[in-house]
Amino acid sequence: MAGLYDVRPTVVVGPVSRGALVGALAAAALGVGFVEVRKNDGQATDSDRWIRRTTGPDYQDRHVVFGFRRDLVQSGDRVLMVDDWAATGETARVVRALVDDCGAQWIGAACIVDALGDARFRHDLPLRALLDVRNL
Repeated sequence: MAGLYDVRPTVVVGPVSRGALVGALAAAALGVGFVEVRKNDGQATDSDRWIRRTTGPDYQDRHVVFGFRRDLVQSGDRVLMVDDWAATGETARVVRALVDDCGAQWIGAACIVDALGDARFRHDLPLRALLDVRNL
């Protein structure tokens, strides 16, 4: 399996709200498309066109529903997730499952701050970060 940055993404996804901001900036810098991954949206009139998944418990022990329109990520896309902070890895894991549901290729996750407690998640996702929370 290709590692992060071994393959150039064709789409960047970013969870709302700060992930959507830094994700859109990363997509613009890379010259690729961007998809906002929405959180806890109610039923839309076109809800049959949406794919959704629920996370395991996050850092506040909440379960969050994430989703996006199915037609925004295509089979064959190479997808990079960008976010501001990785605390438990649950957001990245559920977004990866959404990408898999679309038949696209997950190439990894990138964030500003890595606060993951379990190093296995960095390898499994794979995840790269600018800063480690232990150095802040």
